[in-house]
Amino acid sequence: MNQAIQFPDREEWSERHHAICFPATVNGFQRTCAISGESVANCYGGDGRQDWLVLFRAHRWDLEEEVQVLILNEREDDQGWYWLS
Repeated sequence: MNQAIQFPDREEWSERHHAICFPATVNGFQRTCAISGESVANCYGGDGRQDWLVLFRAHRWDLEEEVQVLILNEREDDQGWYWLS
């Protein structure tokens, strides 16, 4: 499956989901991707959403590669979101 996947720089903290949410455009359709604050802390450290956003930005390329694998393997949840763990 060859899909055009782009990741605009529009990440934000979602208090509702306790996660950093960021969009992916897949063949022209917007999809939502996310990584929980807890997952960011486990992988990179940090203490709270401001640190986690900074750490997300510092590791953006690696995280985008990981979520690209989820997209290519169609591993979305029931809401159509792609969650990194």
